[in-house]
Amino acid sequence: MGADTGQLGFDLGVDVRPLPRATPARLANWESCPRRFRMAYLDRPAPTRGGAWAHHTLGAVVHLALRALFDLPARARTPDAAQALLDRNWSAEGYRDRAQSDRYRAAARGWLAAYTADHELDDPTAAPAGVERWVSETVGTGERRLVAEGRVDRIDTRGGEAVVVDYKTGRHVPTDDDARDSRALALYAAATGAALHRPCRRVELHHVPTGHVAVFEHDAATFGAHLDRAHTLATEADDAAEALAGGGDPDALFPPRTSPGCTTCDVRRHCPEGRAAAPAAQPWAFLRDPPGAS
Repeated sequence: MGADTGQLGFDLGVDVRPLPRATPARLANWESCPRRFRMAYLDRPAPTRGGAWAHHTLGAVVHLALRALFDLPARARTPDAAQALLDRNWSAEGYRDRAQSDRYRAAARGWLAAYTADHELDDPTAAPAGVERWVSETVGTGERRLVAEGRVDRIDTRGGEAVVVDYKTGRHVPTDDDARDSRALALYAAATGAALHRPCRRVELHHVPTGHVAVFEHDAATFGAHLDRAHTLATEADDAAEALAGGGDPDALFPPRTSPGCTTCDVRRHCPEGRAAAPAAQPWAFLRDPPGAS
């Protein structure tokens, strides 16, 4: 009692900063456009967002159907069940009209039926370790540690190791290079391995429309590169947010970074530079062309 805390090795005057927290969406927003990051995460009241995009609606519905499919017993995970779940979760938001929505629903029903059959989702020995599972774990080493977090589409267990699976529904058919370069998958895998206390090196992008699977096996070097970049970005964003809270200039701290992506930015209406950089587009302009689409 009454000991000098300095002699005990404690410095009660030191402000220990929390580890930076990193979700893939947060990092992507900061890296692509600091202004969008500020509007999405810091501005209060939050600015009004744009309307729905049909390709986002389509992806969300397919994800919902696959999530619901894994809530069923293994033997009930049939192509017919997958199609019924798609119908149950269908939304026409962002589509041009009822006819276009119906065309894409028919195409997506076919994608899910084929995916369910090809990937043997009814195998009771291949139950996933997680579906739409939120992970949040400290990863990295030394001063470059951070909290990696996010919602993983699916976590499989194969041969004692965890595998991160991410569904894709867009125009682009992912390649193995895409799986290697995906910061989101690397963060998910690092956090999943820590959460489940088992190796998690393999990441997969499952392109539901074609059934193609892009694969990459991470090692210490590739994990390290992704985590180091994530730490840098998360720290930059935290520093800017702290400076803003201290009265800094929002336009200087969070400048716009224009690109073709400004077309689909959901805060485009609040950004003159973004509107000037990329033309407006119809909400259905970025849909993948299904059979019979016009």
